[in-house]
Amino acid sequence: MWSCCGCAVAVVTRLATSNLDGMTHTTNQTLTDVHDMVVVHRAFRRELGTFPVLVRAVRPGHTARATLLAGHARMMLKGLHLHHTSEDELLWPKLLERATLQRALVERMEAQHEQVHDHLERLGPALDRWQAEARPAVTDEVAGIVESLAAVLWVHLDEEEREILPLAARHITQQEWDELGEHGIAQMSRSELPLLFGAVLEEATPDETAHLVSKLPLPARLLLRPVILPQYRRYTRRLRQVP
Repeated sequence: MWSCCGCAVAVVTRLATSNLDGMTHTTNQTLTDVHDMVVVHRAFRRELGTFPVLVRAVRPGHTARATLLAGHARMMLKGLHLHHTSEDELLWPKLLERATLQRALVERMEAQHEQVHDHLERLGPALDRWQAEARPAVTDEVAGIVESLAAVLWVHLDEEEREILPLAARHITQQEWDELGEHGIAQMSRSELPLLFGAVLEEATPDETAHLVSKLPLPARLLLRPVILPQYRRYTRRLRQVP
């Protein structure tokens, strides 16, 4: 859905030195630019990595603060769910068809998605209880589930960047790759999109930012600096301050 130059070099290097195992059907004449997924993953790593610290800093009974953080978590988890759903529906079937010798790898990615989904199923009700009560026991429960989710997700993201992105660069066309992002964006609300896009841009390099912004429709590009980025900065100040 929602291309770190070092990661891009690593992907190209891997492709150049690959023995082409599993590349049995459609192979692109030129490599598809898949680096935007690295930038998106960076946002998930940052937000989920810092969230348990913010959760544990909430005072017992401070339900207003818990409500703010729970809302942020739900937005990021929705983004993660849609990111994975796009891969489930639009990426894995194509790779299974076009890179048949890599079936075990793709099936491992699918199994990792199931592990992530199991954590999301546990986290939703815990966030509801925490928002309503902000009791210390539920605070610890929410923080613990997010830490467990992060441990599972980091393994998945690392392997996806190391193994899947080089495969996708050879077997998925640019139009097909761009459809992954469009699929997720279409299911986000108008209020969520500016915040999620700001999260993706937060640690992006200037080149990465220019590339991602170039994909926006003209009205969104015109609103980015005067409206969207200031809105995101105000949001993150409220989110990250520890009362």
